[in-house]
Amino acid sequence: MARNGKFYLYVPITVPGNPRNVIAVAVADRPEGPFKDVLGKPLVGPGEAFFDPTVFVDDDGQAYLYWGNTKLWYVKLNEDMVSTSGPITQIAETPQDFQEGPWLYKRKGKYYMAFASTCCPEGIGYAMGDRPTGPWTYKGHVMDHNANATGNHPGIIDFMGSSYVFGFNYELNFADTPIHRERRSVTVTKMEYEADGTIKMLPWWDEKGVEPLKPLDPYARVEAETIAWTSRIKRDRDRPFRWVPGVKTARSDKVGMYVTRITDLNYIKVNRVDFGRSGAKRFTANVASESGGGSIELRLGSLDGRHLGTLPVAKTGGWDEWQQQSVLVSGATGTHDLYLVFRGSGDAPLFNFDHWTFSR
Repeated sequence: MARNGKFYLYVPITVPGNPRNVIAVAVADRPEGPFKDVLGKPLVGPGEAFFDPTVFVDDDGQAYLYWGNTKLWYVKLNEDMVSTSGPITQIAETPQDFQEGPWLYKRKGKYYMAFASTCCPEGIGYAMGDRPTGPWTYKGHVMDHNANATGNHPGIIDFMGSSYVFGFNYELNFADTPIHRERRSVTVTKMEYEADGTIKMLPWWDEKGVEPLKPLDPYARVEAETIAWTSRIKRDRDRPFRWVPGVKTARSDKVGMYVTRITDLNYIKVNRVDFGRSGAKRFTANVASESGGGSIELRLGSLDGRHLGTLPVAKTGGWDEWQQQSVLVSGATGTHDLYLVFRGSGDAPLFNFDHWTFSR
């Protein structure tokens, strides 16, 4: 939540050995942090099922903190966003089908309370009201219960003239990986309203998600963590397929956020990159490597698509010693999905990757 030039992160914390939880708040000067605990104590709690906080600031400036599991509570926040005003209040009539994960927002004078609907399986339900404190009238589902989900916490926003709902699609939950279950992957889809303000129910998440709202400009600096999809190529003719962790992000004092844990056959997909009619002539990447020996293979449209060029990544002297390295490319014209395929030997990390750009 952003307010008065600061960014506020509200988090539930489990009390060890106790079914009761607290909600704490951390503050940062930037949305990416670092966030600091400014209170040194809980903002609210402890209380049973005090988790899944959501924050909403109304048009009059009054802020509300909601949370809960099977029951729904709220408290007013002061303008400083780190202290409360008035008592903690439990909603007298919990909206029908409410499980957890409340999300409060306002549209055209009406208040909406979206939530994860009763588990399991979960869907996304919602209620409407005339005030931010209710009473809430259950209106149905944004997305119906589905056997693919043991959780579907919503986040709903308006952006560039359209409305979008975020939730969990569980694609990672069923991936062939030797780690624990309950791996929630986040997805998004466009949603629409009826004339009376109710929400048109959506089918289960598809594999497409949302088309990019505008093409990406490759001639401006693009952060390496700009990722539509990342995975590992599952074809390896030299040896049987073994699961290898995908790329991850990390932070450095020198460059901020960057992509790490890059190994052979990992790749990053970037949607709808507009190279223009004249096309690109050179690709430049800001990289760091203690070992060297890796490369970035550039392809259009698919993993086997048009090959633009390959950047050999030379040793830079350390995993946090950054250097811009470049290579000539050809064939990069028009608008396409771009695949950055990482190549190297073995399963050891090859290099770290901060940002990239093309030039004409």
